Amino acid sequence: MEESISLLKKIKDCFECKEQDINSYSPLTLAYIGDDVYDLIVRTVVVERGNRAANALHKTTSNLVKAQTQAQLVEAIMEMLSDQEKSVYRRGRNAKSYTSAKNASIGDYRKATGLEALLGYLYLTDRMDRVLELMKEGFALLQLEI
Repeated sequence: MEESISLLKKIKDCFECKEQDINSYSPLTLAYIGDDVYDLIVRTVVVERGNRAANALHKTTSNLVKAQTQAQLVEAIMEMLSDQEKSVYRRGRNAKSYTSAKNASIGDYRKATGLEALLGYLYLTDRMDRVLELMKEGFALLQLEI
C-alpha cells in the first residue's frame, strides 16, 4: 500500500524548502499562511457540496471566512486546545497588526488573527488532521452549515 504524503511535504520537496524552526516564525507569519489554510478548507467543502455559479459559491463562503465567524469559532473550540495551541493562539491574537478588517470589530479581528496563527502553526507542523478536527468541531458547535 502506498504511503500518503502530505501536501506540505510535497510542496517542500518540490521547491526544495529548507527546514525552519517553527518557533522562529512571527505570529503574523503564521496567521498569513493560516488564513489561506482556513480559506482553502472552507472553499473546498463548499465546492464539494455541489457545483454552483461562482457568485453562489462566494455568497456561501463569505459568511464563513469573515473575522466575526472565525472569532466565534475559536471561542467555541477554546476548551479543546492544548496548552501549546492556546499559547500560539494568544501570540497571534496579541500580535500588533498594521491592518484591520473592514467589517469587523478590533476584538473579532484579533481573535481571528489568533485562530489563523494557530492554523498556520498546525499546518506548518504537518498536523492537518488536527486543523480539520478543530474546524469541523467548531462549525458543529456553532451550528454553521458548511
